[in-house]
Amino acid sequence: MATIVPVAPQRSAQRGLPVPKRPAPAAQTVAVWAVMLGFLAAAIWSFVELDISFATIASGLEYAADFISRTMPLDFPPIGELVSLTLQTLAIVTIATALSVMLSLPIAIFAASATTPSRWLGGASRTLIVVLRAIPDLVLAIIFFRMFGLGAVPGILAMGLHSVGMVGKLYADAIEELDRGPVEALRAAGASRWQQILSGVIPPLMPQIVATALHRFDINLRTSVILGYVGVGGIGLALADALNTMNYQRGMALALVVLVLCVVIELISGGIRTALLGRSNGRRRGILGALDRLSDGWVTRPDATHEPQRAKDGSIRTAPQWDGERIRRFLGLSAVVVIVGAAIVGAEIDPVAFVVGLVDLPQTAVLFFPPSDGGLWDKLLDAMIVTVQIGLASTLIGVVIAIPIGSLAARNVAPNAAVAMTFRVLIVCVRAFPELILAIIFIVIMGLGPVPGALALGIGSIGLLGKLVADSLEESDVRVQDAVRTGGATGVQVYAAATLRQALPAFVAHIMYQLDVNIRAATLLGIVGAGGIGFYLMQAHRVLEFDVVTFIIILILAVVLTLEAISAWVRRVVI
Repeated sequence: MATIVPVAPQRSAQRGLPVPKRPAPAAQTVAVWAVMLGFLAAAIWSFVELDISFATIASGLEYAADFISRTMPLDFPPIGELVSLTLQTLAIVTIATALSVMLSLPIAIFAASATTPSRWLGGASRTLIVVLRAIPDLVLAIIFFRMFGLGAVPGILAMGLHSVGMVGKLYADAIEELDRGPVEALRAAGASRWQQILSGVIPPLMPQIVATALHRFDINLRTSVILGYVGVGGIGLALADALNTMNYQRGMALALVVLVLCVVIELISGGIRTALLGRSNGRRRGILGALDRLSDGWVTRPDATHEPQRAKDGSIRTAPQWDGERIRRFLGLSAVVVIVGAAIVGAEIDPVAFVVGLVDLPQTAVLFFPPSDGGLWDKLLDAMIVTVQIGLASTLIGVVIAIPIGSLAARNVAPNAAVAMTFRVLIVCVRAFPELILAIIFIVIMGLGPVPGALALGIGSIGLLGKLVADSLEESDVRVQDAVRTGGATGVQVYAAATLRQALPAFVAHIMYQLDVNIRAATLLGIVGAGGIGFYLMQAHRVLEFDVVTFIIILILAVVLTLEAISAWVRRVVI
């Protein structure tokens, strides 16, 4: 049998054979790369326009020693007060996260094409998810602050509703990716629509529900620090009071407490998510592994068969047996109920004030309408442009640094496992720093303006982008890399020709997601003097010009939703 040998294009031309042509890229692909080049040009322009340079950073770092001297020694609150502030913060974050899960599940069921009863309801649910994700937590907190006053309620509602934007989207996407077999079997057996959802959708979705809730808890913990600036209780409020009075010793002590909390929560939730999603090798570790070992040969019957279980009277038992898995589910659900109940008690929610706020909703809404620019249109427009510039410049900083760090954190790219682990730990440490605390530190060192905000968000981008880059590289097909390596390619050539090329579409999607996150975050950092529209938002809130607050909200929504639409289109084309 004849062997067909591929002929190189150069040799084909020499032999007079037709040279195969590379297929032209699709029009949408060309448009995406044109948009990405446009964003790159805009990011470089923003970098220059904001005067972010090594000279600017170096001149600010000259005051770092003076700042450190003003924060030392750290002034921690009395242990009783510190524990009370910490528990109050955790209570608020716990209730907000639980609220987001309770609201997101039904919304996700209506939004997912596999479970929605009608197309218009699915579209409405998707729109609600996008809008809630577009409105920053701080904006919602300002509105609820006017309705319910100071305390935990504005923060709980603000973080809970805003979280629906992310949690609901992830739940809806997970529902659409589920195996349809169990639902089809239940439908064939005559189960109603809700029986199909409760028995065929919710159980297999449960690991994703818990993992996403833990991830959102981590995000809400960082957000609670920002909401302290509008009166939400806990460590955030104490931190805001300390920094507003220039008590940097107390402020930095509280910032260190927040940092430790973020690291601990990140490690715990990351370990639980890994165990739940089945990404650990071999037997599970920690609490879940202990329950596995405890139930072996005790609860699960070693002689169990597929025969139906029967009660003493001979009837078939329909309820599942109390095996190890069922005990773990029961204990987990019981623990969640107890924790949420304790959080409700610890948050000190005033039900009377909540009811009064709902009753006064019509009168409160009148204060926010009709929107008005307050004669500040030019200033608001310039501030919004600065906010976008901060988002673009910080994303550029994050991309330039995160790609090499993320590459060295990938096990299939790093020269050895020790290097990969070192950079993974570095990414976790960077992610632990809330952007607001970084912004405050840079502002104290460098002064007010957009540069501290861009640097804070740029460092924050390194943590998230670095993790996404490393994960994308590790998910690439190693067979392609091995094929290039067997051809004599060096490690750098394998990375450039095989690994990076496979992960490049994912990189584009990650960059657009980070840009989206940074522009939203840039609207918030203005509250501490980092420039942009956030400064005017807080000023309008403080002088009770709620019509101006509404105008600024509309301006933010227009920018964020426009970027959301562009990002969704780019991700749809490249992925």
